[in-house]
Amino acid sequence: MPDEMDRAQEINEQHTHDALAECFRRGIRNSMRQPGDQGTECVDCGEEIPAGRLKLMPHAARCVSCQTLHENWRPM
Repeated sequence: MPDEMDRAQEINEQHTHDALAECFRRGIRNSMRQPGDQGTECVDCGEEIPAGRLKLMPHAARCVSCQTLHENWRPM
C-alpha cells in the first residue's frame, strides 16, 4: 500500500510528463525543425525521414517509428 510520499512522487511524475507532452504539442521542443530547415534525418535514430512524411509534415523531426515511441513514452 503506497504511503503519502509514494503518492506525491507519482503525482509529481505525472505533472512533469504532462508538462513535457504539452511543450511537444505546442511545437516548442528544441529538436523540432523550423521552416526552411533542410534536415531529413530522424533526430532519434538517424534514419532518413520518408519524403511522403516530410511532404505532409514539413516540420517532422522524427520518422514514424520514433515519433510513435516518443508519443507513447511513459515514466516508470
